[in-house]
Amino acid sequence: MSTNLSLYSGIFCIFIIIFVLYLVRRERINIKYSIVWLLLFLALLIFLLAPGLLASVTKLLGFQTSSNMVFSLLIAVLVAINISATVINSSQDKKIRSLIQDISILKKKLEDKNKR
Repeated sequence: MSTNLSLYSGIFCIFIIIFVLYLVRRERINIKYSIVWLLLFLALLIFLLAPGLLASVTKLLGFQTSSNMVFSLLIAVLVAINISATVINSSQDKKIRSLIQDISILKKKLEDKNKR
């Protein structure tokens, strides 16, 4: 990888790490969800700083080129994040439905009490 590409990639990784930490600080994202993004970009930063490590891991996992490995791992991470978000969304949907039902029951009880 060329020096310029490595430099720009490193700057991008550092920017994303700072941005995720900013979102955590502003409470726009939970810490438990930010850990995945922080670990992902820290790993990319480590691979940028030690290019021999990337070649070793690529060979160990049986990929022919480093770019194939990086793309495959990024796709796997994004699929895992998407599945995790779907599970969280489904859980929140159940909780919201339950809360709506509880509020409706309480509202009905309040209306019945006011009619007497």
